[in-house]
Amino acid sequence: MAIAKAERLMNLALCLLGTRRPLSKRELRASIEAYLEANSEDSFNRMFERDKDDLRELGLVIETVENLDGETGYLAGRDSNRLPPLTLDAEEAAALGLAAKVWQQARLAGAASGALQKLRAAGMPEAGAAGASPEPSALEPRIPVHEAAFEPLMLACRDRRPVTFDYRKATAARPETRQVEPWALECWRGHWYLAGFDRDRGAERVFRLSRITGRVRSRAARFTADVPDVVTVRETVASWAGETADRTARIRLRADAGYPLRAKALTVRQLDEGWDELEIPYGHGLDAWLVEFGPDVVVLEPAELRADVVDRLRAVAKG
Repeated sequence: MAIAKAERLMNLALCLLGTRRPLSKRELRASIEAYLEANSEDSFNRMFERDKDDLRELGLVIETVENLDGETGYLAGRDSNRLPPLTLDAEEAAALGLAAKVWQQARLAGAASGALQKLRAAGMPEAGAAGASPEPSALEPRIPVHEAAFEPLMLACRDRRPVTFDYRKATAARPETRQVEPWALECWRGHWYLAGFDRDRGAERVFRLSRITGRVRSRAARFTADVPDVVTVRETVASWAGETADRTARIRLRADAGYPLRAKALTVRQLDEGWDELEIPYGHGLDAWLVEFGPDVVVLEPAELRADVVDRLRAVAKG
C-alpha cells in the first residue's frame, strides 16, 4: 500500500473514532488534507467510498446515520471498536522481539524500540526471563538499506513531493537526470525499488535504488499525475527478471556462480572445465538480468537473447 494512502486511511479512522456525533462527507472532506486535494467532487466521492470499504475490511466498525440535516453521517463508536486486553505468551513475545530487529533504519528503529517498551510495560515477557523463550541469536532476519537514496525517497513518498535524481540504467555508460513523482518503495530479493511517475517520459516507471547516483533532490510542488491505489512494484520487477516467462533459454554458467539463476533452472547439466549448462525460463527482461552476471554467463540460445545480451555488454564497455 502506498504511504500516502495509508496516511489517508489513518486520518479518516482517527476522525471517525474521535467524534462524538456523526460526521458528514462534507465535514470529513474539510478535515482531511488528502480529500481537499481531490480534483473534483466525483474524485473525492470515489476515494472516500474506497477508503471506507478498506477500513471496514481492516475491521473498523463504521456506523451510518441517515437524515443528518439531509445528509448521511458516519462515525466509529469506541465501544464497537474496542479491542480486548492484549495477552502474549512467551513464543509470541519472542516473535515480536525478533520482528522489531528487522528494520535497521534509525527512524524506524526508534519506533520499534518504543513499541516494545510499551508492550513490556503492559506485561509482555522479557527475553531471557523465567518462562520466556531465549533471545534468538543464531537467526536474525534483517532488511538492510545501504542506499543513501532510501531515506529522502521514503520521506518524499510520505509527503508526496516530486524528486530529481541521476539514474544509470544497466545498459547505459552514464547516468541521466530523472524527474519523478514517487509513489512507493518496496524491497524485492534484497534490492530496493521505487515506483513513480516519470515526468519526462509521461509514464509509470520503476527504479532500482542502487542505480541512483548522487543526491536525491526534492521539490516543493504538487504531483501532476494521480497516485494509483495499488502500486505493483514487485510484479513490474518480476516481469523484467523474466518471471513471466513463456519460453526457455539455454545458457552456460560458471560453476559455483549465479545461484539465483540456478534456483530458477529447469535443468542443469555439468560440462567440462568448470562450466554448467542450464535451461531457464525466458521472458521479458531476461537479457538485462543476465548482463548483471558478467563473464560468468554465456547465452547459447535463442539467438535473439544472445544478441540482446551482447548489445548490452557492448554498450557498457563503451562507457
